[in-house]
Amino acid sequence: MQLAPPAGASFDPGAEAARATEAILHDTLHGTHRGVVVDSPPGAGKSTLVVRAARELAAAGRPLMVIAQTNAQVDDLVLRLAEKDPELPVGRLHSSDPDPYDKALDDLANVRKSTKAGDLAGLDVVISTAAKWAHVDAGQLDAPWGHAIVDEAYQMRSDALLAVAGLFERALFVGDPGQLDPFSIVGAEQWAGLSYDPSASAVATLLAHNPELPQHRLPVSWRLPASAAPLVSDAFYPYTPFRSGTGPGDRSLNFAVPSDGSGPDRVIDEAAEAGWGLLELPARNTPRTDPEAVRALAQVVRRLLDRGGAATSERGPDPAPLTADRIAVGTAHRDQAAAVRAALADLGVMDVTVDTANRLQGREYDVTVVLHPLSGRPDATAFHLETGRLCVLASRHRHACIVVCRAGVGTLLDDHPSTEPVQLGVTVKFPDGWEANHAVLSRLAEHRVAWRP
Repeated sequence: MQLAPPAGASFDPGAEAARATEAILHDTLHGTHRGVVVDSPPGAGKSTLVVRAARELAAAGRPLMVIAQTNAQVDDLVLRLAEKDPELPVGRLHSSDPDPYDKALDDLANVRKSTKAGDLAGLDVVISTAAKWAHVDAGQLDAPWGHAIVDEAYQMRSDALLAVAGLFERALFVGDPGQLDPFSIVGAEQWAGLSYDPSASAVATLLAHNPELPQHRLPVSWRLPASAAPLVSDAFYPYTPFRSGTGPGDRSLNFAVPSDGSGPDRVIDEAAEAGWGLLELPARNTPRTDPEAVRALAQVVRRLLDRGGAATSERGPDPAPLTADRIAVGTAHRDQAAAVRAALADLGVMDVTVDTANRLQGREYDVTVVLHPLSGRPDATAFHLETGRLCVLASRHRHACIVVCRAGVGTLLDDHPSTEPVQLGVTVKFPDGWEANHAVLSRLAEHRVAWRP
């Protein structure tokens, strides 16, 4: 495992990222191990690495299969490959469902699409979801693929990896260990601690059986600003720390319309200045779709748009308007997201992304507005304390993150220590949700704006 540079050492983010990438590609193309694992923090360039590795393997005459976890991820990779190398023959293996892929792929001359893997034989790269690959019969192939790339490998369950393992000989596993654990609709307690636990992540099971595999990490987040990377790294990635690719003065968020003195405007100004803002409502136990908190989220978004925000960054000298498509609202539950959409519609806002942490994984915005998972709750359940959920919500932004939360969460955490049973053979995930929440709340308290609607 690569180590962070010593404290005080000069840090060139571009050079460090390039060095890490070259080491990963060397092990992938020239190593002798059957697998290579890459840990990546939010916004470190996982997709860029996957696209480059795919192109280099193809250029070396090594056809490969690429496994992603959702159709949206698959289509995004196909589009990225076509953009980087329009001449590269790519296969998009898809289901027989209606609208199984992004119609933008129809305009790409180098992309062949089919429901059958045999129709795509001979292409340099074939991409599909883990679920679709599981239906491909290895016995009907002339030979297994020499190489595979598994994208978002920490979100892939180990049973899904087992279902496709016979299709390839060697693989590059790329993923973010701090994000949400793989999703399962059934309980998996009966397998906890077993080496073949089907609900464990593909990477956890892979390394449990193959601890000698090379492990790398991407050391730089190009998404998170200098104000956010230290908190996210310390709170969620204590064993695989990372740095921001930008410095304190490289990004700014400014508004043409001055503050009106309201709570939403004051927290917007705080977040624009410091990168973080906490809009704290009075302590109260509330329904999950807390009407006051939902209205506060909607008002913050409305004021972000009304005040004519402009974001300046290293991407170019000219400020970019803070438009609705560059703002996202994150929640823990779908009914909360639905309530926020309705509140935004009442305020005439239609094009802002509003979704749960599960669906916001992998996405990036200039500003995010988040309903804290524990806001207004009478208890702290395992679901709401899940480290990955808070990590996703706190790591989608390039400029600022505004958290809406009722007061009293710190007391709630102290009153509800973890009571989850200890299971033999299960590696304890660190940091746990209790510690991560305290770390984030401690930082947010420095940027607190108390508001009584």
